[in-house]
Amino acid sequence: MTALAIEPTRADPDAPFTVDDLLEFPDDGHRYELFNGSLLVSPAPTPPHQDAIFVLQMILHQAKPPHLKVFSTVNVRASDIDFYIPDLVVVPKIAARNTKLMFRPSDVLLAVEVVSPSTKSTDRRLKPEAYAAAGIPSYWRFESSPGPELHVYELDGGAYSEPSVHKAGTTVTLSAPYTVSFDPADLIDAD
Repeated sequence: MTALAIEPTRADPDAPFTVDDLLEFPDDGHRYELFNGSLLVSPAPTPPHQDAIFVLQMILHQAKPPHLKVFSTVNVRASDIDFYIPDLVVVPKIAARNTKLMFRPSDVLLAVEVVSPSTKSTDRRLKPEAYAAAGIPSYWRFESSPGPELHVYELDGGAYSEPSVHKAGTTVTLSAPYTVSFDPADLIDAD
């Protein structure tokens, strides 16, 4: 599917897309994100993708301290031309109370992406650069194939350090944004 088939009429079709442009898009089940004004359209997540998000959300929810919240598929507005929809985020409860439509990157303590065939390039290349530039302290990338494995990025200055990789069959204990332990294999339905 191309963005041209669904985008509303714009005064200057050659101008970068803005968050205001996205607010005019249809609610059609697709994810519309912006990277420096370039539109990225992703299909709705597959059932295995949604299941991994749900399981990890429950793991994070059960381990979280009371002043934090865990959400899936929220809006994060980094600028007028940068807009992301992470699979999961951890934010302070106060930010959740005060946010109507879009979180600021400074609200996000952790962003998580579950890689699917249609999001591989974005989740592996664009998202780490964009989330680091936005100042999001932690980024996790879950890969079900090959693997499963969890890639954990931590902000070091203005960029993420090389990710630590945690493979299935081993319980990983992470301390940011809070202590949580799980086996990456827990995020897939192996039956």
